[in-house]
Amino acid sequence: MTTGVLALLTVMYFITYLDRVNVGTAALGFGKDFGLSHTEIGLVFSMFAYPYLGFQIIGGWISDRFGAKRTLLVCGLVWSVATILTGLSTGLFSLLACRVLLGLGEGATFPAATAAMARWVPQGRRSFAQGLAHSGSRIGNALAPTIIIALMVAYDWRMSFYLTGAASLLWVLLLALYFTEHPRNHPGITEAELAMLPSLQGKTTRISWTALFRRMFPVALVYFCYGWTLWLFLSWIPQYFLHSHGLDLKNSAFFASGVFLAGVLGDTLGGLLSDRILRRTGNLTYARSFLVAAGMGSALLSLLPLLFIHDLYVSLACLSLGFFFAELCIGPMWAIPMDIAPEHAGTASGMMNTGSALAAIISPVASGWLIDLTGNWEVPFVGSMALMGAGMLLSCRMKPGQQYPVFPPQGSRRGFLDEPSD
Repeated sequence: MTTGVLALLTVMYFITYLDRVNVGTAALGFGKDFGLSHTEIGLVFSMFAYPYLGFQIIGGWISDRFGAKRTLLVCGLVWSVATILTGLSTGLFSLLACRVLLGLGEGATFPAATAAMARWVPQGRRSFAQGLAHSGSRIGNALAPTIIIALMVAYDWRMSFYLTGAASLLWVLLLALYFTEHPRNHPGITEAELAMLPSLQGKTTRISWTALFRRMFPVALVYFCYGWTLWLFLSWIPQYFLHSHGLDLKNSAFFASGVFLAGVLGDTLGGLLSDRILRRTGNLTYARSFLVAAGMGSALLSLLPLLFIHDLYVSLACLSLGFFFAELCIGPMWAIPMDIAPEHAGTASGMMNTGSALAAIISPVASGWLIDLTGNWEVPFVGSMALMGAGMLLSCRMKPGQQYPVFPPQGSRRGFLDEPSD
């Protein structure tokens, strides 16, 4: 059953990113229809991130307090409706409003999924589980250009939002029928599986916000550095090959998919490597922090030739390798909140993901502005490389081996909502 739950969450990551990044390819249609500049399109991309940023910590706390299942059910309904409404947009203002609603719906999803994994995944497989789940999001990235272009050719850009919204609603139904908050309540769980899972106290503990923030702040800084590159890729790679190398729509989608598929491999391999290092050394710093530093440094070096060689296949190789090494960091990064604060993994992961959410606000708009200013599609990668270097240096400040202390409950009696139920 643990495998089934992980598969369900991986599908969620796939769908949320398909709903999130389809706008990058659909912009080829609505940008022309509505007469938008690259800066305005970048604003459409980034508008998602404002509520997404605001709901990271709040959503993580809600999932810890009221349960991951309740949180994901509500979130799923909101992001499904937002996706469908995007297809009904009539101009820049309505596009921005729909992206805000999408950010509201997806803001708590990854912290809530992390809270679920803290109960459903053994400690020695945390990085693999996170890497595998996030590989689902990169498959969404990889397939989005091809799927959206095919729908745009067959119908129009609006149909892509109608169909991806419908897929989201189907996932919400599967979650309601299959997932349980606590593994012990699942009808298909075995005693052998339960024996392997962590025994968390759940709502018998309280949060020291100051102590947890201090532990997670360095992690959030590193994740901001990673997030800048992520959102540059998600927002502009579908158009990069079209404009920088003069490809048509179908070939642009094909090359963009190749770059994102490299990220799928990076997510999966990073999770496997991190857990293997942990098993061999027993050292969380080696397994998490050092692997993140190696991934960021390799991503920086991989992107460097873009600034000097303007060739289609060199660009494809550099971008693919850069994204592969950046994604190598995902498994260990998302395992760190569970290592530091397993009792409050939703809140801790929300704090960490605030870094990426902040980058999602700034990176797409800054990149679009630089493209409008210079006419050069390689210039935005300079900032990406600089932040990868900064993240590599900052990763030594993360302390995954120092677990956040569990505080005893306060004396007041708990209400019926304090314990997540199925």
